[in-house]
Amino acid sequence: MKLLTQRCVQCLTAVRYRRVNINLNIHLMRCCSTVQGEVRVRFGPSPTGFLHLGGLRTALYNYIFAKKYGGSFILRLEDTDQSRVVPGAAESIEEMLEWAGIPPDESPRRGGPVGPYMQSQRLDLYSRTAQQLVESNHAYYCFCSSQRLELLKKEALRTGQTPRYDNRCSHLRAEQVQEKLAQGVPHVIRFCLEEGAEPFQDLVFGLNHHEVAQVEGDPVIMKADGFPTYHLANVVDDHYMRISHVLRGSEWLISTSKHLLMYRALGWQPPTFGHLPLLMNKDGSKLSKRQGDIFIQSFQTDGVLPEALLDITTHCGSGFNTTRVGRRIDELISEFNPSKITTHSAMLDLEKLPEVNRIHLKHRIEDEDQCRVLIKDLQEQIKQAYPAEIQDEEVLHEDYIRRMLQFRKGHISSLKELLSPTYSYMWVRPSFSNQQVAALTTEAQHIASLVLKLVAEGGEELATDQLSKDLKTVAKQTKATKYREVMKLLRLALSGLQQGPSVAEMMVCLGPAEINHRFQKLVQLSETS
Repeated sequence: MKLLTQRCVQCLTAVRYRRVNINLNIHLMRCCSTVQGEVRVRFGPSPTGFLHLGGLRTALYNYIFAKKYGGSFILRLEDTDQSRVVPGAAESIEEMLEWAGIPPDESPRRGGPVGPYMQSQRLDLYSRTAQQLVESNHAYYCFCSSQRLELLKKEALRTGQTPRYDNRCSHLRAEQVQEKLAQGVPHVIRFCLEEGAEPFQDLVFGLNHHEVAQVEGDPVIMKADGFPTYHLANVVDDHYMRISHVLRGSEWLISTSKHLLMYRALGWQPPTFGHLPLLMNKDGSKLSKRQGDIFIQSFQTDGVLPEALLDITTHCGSGFNTTRVGRRIDELISEFNPSKITTHSAMLDLEKLPEVNRIHLKHRIEDEDQCRVLIKDLQEQIKQAYPAEIQDEEVLHEDYIRRMLQFRKGHISSLKELLSPTYSYMWVRPSFSNQQVAALTTEAQHIASLVLKLVAEGGEELATDQLSKDLKTVAKQTKATKYREVMKLLRLALSGLQQGPSVAEMMVCLGPAEINHRFQKLVQLSETS
C-alpha cells in the first residue's frame, strides 16, 4: 500500500473488487487516497488515425500512474471499426509511445499474459459474452432496419427531442426471435438499460450518477458484422485483462453508468474510474485530428524532444505537486498526485514548446551519454544537409560537434537550428570575394597574419574574454583600419555573415585548427589580389 498524500485519513478510491461507500464525504475522498493490490492500467487508442497530443496525454497519465504504484501499463488497440482503420496506424502508435519514453509493458508487439492485445483478434470472447447477456435476459436481438432507425431519428429531431432507440425489439416474443434468426434476418444485439444505475466515485469528478435508461435507448453491443461496439469490448477486455484503474478522457464520463450496468449484469466487479479533463487549444477550442500539427510524428520530424512534449502536456494540465518546466519522466512520476487532477480543461499553449524544448535540449547536452547520442544524430544530419559542401571531415568529429553543442546550448531550441543558414559556417567554410574584403580594408593580409600569430600563441585553449581583449590589441596594430572594420573582416573570414555571435565566441567555437584554415584563405586571397 502506498500513500498518495500525507493528509490521508481515509481512502479516496475503492480497492479493486470493492465498492465505494457513496455516503463518504466527497471532499475527503478527493483529497485522500490509497491504492491497494496489483495496479494495471491501459491505453486503448483506435488505429483509425495516428497518435496525437490528446492520446499521448492519456497514455502518459496511465503510464505515470502505473509506474507510481509499481503496476503495469497496457497498450490495447481498439480496432473494432474495421472500415476506418488506417494502414500503419497500429504500428505507428506503439512506435510513438516508445519514442516518447513511455513504452507499454504489454502490447500487440511485446505480447503479454492476457493477449491478444488487438480487439479484432478477440471476437470470440465478445461473442460469448454477448450471448451470455442474451441468455440472462440482459440483452436481446434487434432486427430493426437502418431505414427504420433513420426515421426514428428524423422524427425525434422534428419534434425537438433527442434521438433514441425506442427499444421495440426488446418486446419480441421468443418464437418471433427464433423465426427471424432462422430466416437469416440481419440483426444486432442490444443491451437492456435498467433503471437504478448506481452512483460511482470518480477519481477526478467525484460522485457521479447518470440514469442512462431515462435518456437513452438500449445501446448496440454487437454489430451486424460480428464486431462489438466500444461499450461491450472495453468492459470485456478490462475484466479479462484485470484492469484495476481506468483513466480515460472525460467524454466517456456519462457512459460509465452504462458500463457499470454491464458489469452488474455480468456479475463482474468494475475497476476504479478516473476521467481526465479534455486537452484544449490555447483559445479554448477542442483539439482536432484535422489539426495536422498535433500528431506526434510531426513533432518528432520537427526536432521536438519527447521529454519536452511530455513536459508541456503535463504542465498545462494538473495532477502534479509542482508546475515547474523542465521535468523529465522520473520527476513526473515522483511528483504525480492523482488527488490534484482538476476537472477543468487543460489549455495547451504550443507557442511555449520551443522554450520548453530549449530547456530539455540543454539538459541533454549537459548529460554525457545523451550528448553522445545527439552528436551521432547531428553528424548524420550534417552529412545530409551538406553532402558536397563540407571541405574537411574534421567538422564531423565528435569533439568538434560536442564543442558546437556546448557553445550554443541554451540558445537553440532544436538540433535542426544548427543546420540553418545562420549556423552553416560551423560546418562549411565560408566563401567571400576580393571585392568584399577590399570594401572593408586594404590591410587584410596584415590583419589575418596578426590573428594567426595570436591563435598560435594562445595554444589549444581559447577563452572568449581574453580573445575579446586581444582582438582590440590587434585592431590597434593596423595603420588605417578602424576596430569596427577589423571585426567585420574577421566575421567575414570566419562565417561569411554580417551578424551572429561575437567574433571571439565564434573563434572559441571553431577552435584553433579551423581558425587557421579560414584565415589562411584570407591571406592567400590577399596575396593574389
